[in-house]
Amino acid sequence: MRNIGRLAAAYVLPPLFLFAVIIAFWEFYIWWKDVSIIVVPPPHRVAETFWEERSLLWEEGGWTLYEAMLGLIFGSVTAIALAAVMAHSRVLERAIFPLAIMVKVTPMVAVAPVFVIVLGFGTTPKVVVAALLSFFPMLVNAMTGFRDVNDRSLEFLHSIKASTWQVFYKLRVPSALPYLFSALRITFPLAIIGAVVAEWFTGTRGLGYVIYVASANLNTPRLFASIAVLAIIGVVINILLSIIERRVLFWHESVRSTR
Repeated sequence: MRNIGRLAAAYVLPPLFLFAVIIAFWEFYIWWKDVSIIVVPPPHRVAETFWEERSLLWEEGGWTLYEAMLGLIFGSVTAIALAAVMAHSRVLERAIFPLAIMVKVTPMVAVAPVFVIVLGFGTTPKVVVAALLSFFPMLVNAMTGFRDVNDRSLEFLHSIKASTWQVFYKLRVPSALPYLFSALRITFPLAIIGAVVAEWFTGTRGLGYVIYVASANLNTPRLFASIAVLAIIGVVINILLSIIERRVLFWHESVRSTR
């Protein structure tokens, strides 16, 4: 219990203190400059809206999270599968990687309306956009992880005539796990962004649609409350990923060094 308390104090109190300072400065600045609520709402109005419309915000936030998670899963699975192939073949890497870069540099805001036209107004275009944004960081990290293996371990497995599959499962996958967890910390926020952007164009559901309507109606408290829900979702998922990473990678030096 004492260790849990120390961890909580170390990881929770500093960001809470900084957050409180930012909120206090925000509130004071709005009051001091008499900024219109249409431009930027004071924090207490955002908090009131957050509480009064909590059912709407969390329901739509859950819908956005659902779409983002589906996109993250599809994008990550595809990226890991391609990375596993590319890690074993330089020819395939040279063939596939330029296409992956094209996906990376394509502005999703520009192509999201095309997905709507092709795929309709349902969940599919939002999942596709989230998957595309998740794809490249996971691909690069997975490919690096699959190749970053211990040379002596690789020589030992070859010396005992281990198959390609055995080398991959016993050596390359454990080597890639730290990279995959690092990639998830990047790809999950990107998947959320992708789902929200797609909801601007496709929407009757999700926080992206709520933000779009609130912006059009100059309802800035609801807009900021929606952003707060996205921030909370991001923080909670990041904490969960940290916990899972510590459980799965208890043997890795990156985890042991933080204990």
